[in-house]
Amino acid sequence: MYLIFDTETTGLPKNYEAPLTDFDNWPRLVQIAWQLHDNTGKLLSAQNFIVKPEGFLIPYNSQKVHGISTERALEEGKPLLEVLDAFTKDTQKASLIIGHNIEFDVAIMGAEFLRNQLNNIFQGENALKTFCTKLSTTDFVALPGGKGGKFKWATLTELYFKLFNDTFADAHDASYDVSATAKCFFGLLQQKVVPPLDQTPFDKIVYEAPILDEANFAKILEKQQKNKEKVRQVADGEVLPFVHLHVHSAYSILQSTAFVKNIIKKSKELEMPAVAITDLGNLHGAFYAMQYAEELGQKVILGCEVYVAKERRRLQFTKNEKDQRFQVVLLAKNEKGYKNLSKLVSLGYVEGYYSGFPRVDKDLIKEYKENLICLSGSLSGELAQIILNEGEDSAESALAWWIETFKDDFYLELNRHELEEENVVNDVLVKFAQKYDIKYIASNNVFYLEEKDSDAHDILLCVKDGEKKSTPIGRGRGTRFGFPNNQFFFKSKKEMTDLFADLPDALSNTILIADQCESYKLKQKTLMPKFDIPEGFDSQDEFLKYLAYEGAKPRYGNPIPPDVEERIDFELQTIKNMGFPGYFLIVQDFINAAKKDGIVVGPGRGSAGGSVVAYCTGITNIDPIRYNLLFERFLNPERVSMPDIDIDFDDERRGDVIDYVVKKYGKNQV
Repeated sequence: MYLIFDTETTGLPKNYEAPLTDFDNWPRLVQIAWQLHDNTGKLLSAQNFIVKPEGFLIPYNSQKVHGISTERALEEGKPLLEVLDAFTKDTQKASLIIGHNIEFDVAIMGAEFLRNQLNNIFQGENALKTFCTKLSTTDFVALPGGKGGKFKWATLTELYFKLFNDTFADAHDASYDVSATAKCFFGLLQQKVVPPLDQTPFDKIVYEAPILDEANFAKILEKQQKNKEKVRQVADGEVLPFVHLHVHSAYSILQSTAFVKNIIKKSKELEMPAVAITDLGNLHGAFYAMQYAEELGQKVILGCEVYVAKERRRLQFTKNEKDQRFQVVLLAKNEKGYKNLSKLVSLGYVEGYYSGFPRVDKDLIKEYKENLICLSGSLSGELAQIILNEGEDSAESALAWWIETFKDDFYLELNRHELEEENVVNDVLVKFAQKYDIKYIASNNVFYLEEKDSDAHDILLCVKDGEKKSTPIGRGRGTRFGFPNNQFFFKSKKEMTDLFADLPDALSNTILIADQCESYKLKQKTLMPKFDIPEGFDSQDEFLKYLAYEGAKPRYGNPIPPDVEERIDFELQTIKNMGFPGYFLIVQDFINAAKKDGIVVGPGRGSAGGSVVAYCTGITNIDPIRYNLLFERFLNPERVSMPDIDIDFDDERRGDVIDYVVKKYGKNQV
């Protein structure tokens, strides 16, 4: 006889190679279904059990996969021991146990047997014989794109289509998946892809399908609709004050179409008292944001949506231990807060950069938390992820760290982009807010300014990921990343009031945060690393003059011609007045060090070729007097800007030059 079975669970294991006795690693059984057939395909038994959860909850993201909520499982579920007993009795009648990706289902059942101190029927000398329709049909389905030029494993849907040129409904309902797997298995027997257990003639093998109960999702969709009707309320028409605190500009590279200046303009047009710029992982737009804030007369709050890893310095991962990150929003209350945020973000790049993500960790956040406000984040936040994937209890435990670290500067972020996941998260967060006296804020995660810009934004995401726009959005094979709808735009106060009419405090608390944040300027004089001058010189200007004159002698002869002296003195005075002698000393230092070390250095490019001082100090190797090159194109007192010297080094030893500069001036200066 053949027994085909499938399971639905509370999620996926953290480590697929962990022992089955690591009960925290292996998810819990939510549903199991099986069919027992004789060797001709006749149906002898069909069972479908939902398991009553004891000591665990069913997270929303798991419920979204199989359609079984904790509430429903408590109402309809059977005790686990009763289910295990029924399953064991039917497996004893079978000679072969079959499943699609059966290794996972066997592990889930094995862990449940061991949790209940029962014999694991899939292990030991008398272990049941199994057959996997996924692993055994790779060559038959022949899907290109596998590793090393081999074929990919087929999903159950792909195998079903290969055999019957059709699809089946309600995948991820154990009873429906079992029926489809059983039909596939007997189809494989009929097409002689796999051999039967005995000598049963192929023409005698006919699959008898069971009559299936209503699918899980039919019930959950009906309940969701009732819930929507129950919570739907009508706003009173009043428009409440509001400030956007979670906004991404084009400096969230290839992830936002909104330019900084346009964001600030938009907030002012919509009569909002302030706006926050919270780019992903960086503060690249901070300087321009403050510049435009002053220009447009609008208050700007600088922030960042940081990537938080468990250990920022860890840079090696495995298939079973992946780099797991979540995202939270940090806002600077004042200039001190901005400096702390700058250090935090910079260390994310210097110490935590991995696979395109500048990562910080909780230790770093705790170190630089002063004068920062923390928002719990969107669906990518830690609390939201835990609520959806592990459950409310685990999220409540994680919440404690944020409360302890930020105290009154921690806010729960509520988002409403017409997503069911957000409704689930928001319900829990509001409950936390009431229980722990935490303020919550209304938020719209902005990635483009107008609703009509959503299509352009989707194209940008395709450019980022190298995908075609025609590829459907989703998860898994044959899909691409994309936003779920067009609601991630810069909404007006009225639109936000309509969304949060039932939670007016969420809107007013955004004003509370804006009032706590001060305005400040970032523009300042250019800071240069300190260049230590030798003894006998009183200033950098004096030492640079010495180097220029000493370098002029072999270039122009000794004594130095008067016209050359006049040019050198003019350039030195300009360099002194503009405050750049240290810059020249640093550049000539590492260029001459490279030459002494045998590293090939180019003659210099661009406007720097017009400087006699650069030529005499060895920075360039082009005589500007001979070729009538203008110094004013390089440095002009009437247009104060940092000098730009283009230097070429030998490709193979360029790293040695960088190492020299890092060693001399410090890693944090380079």
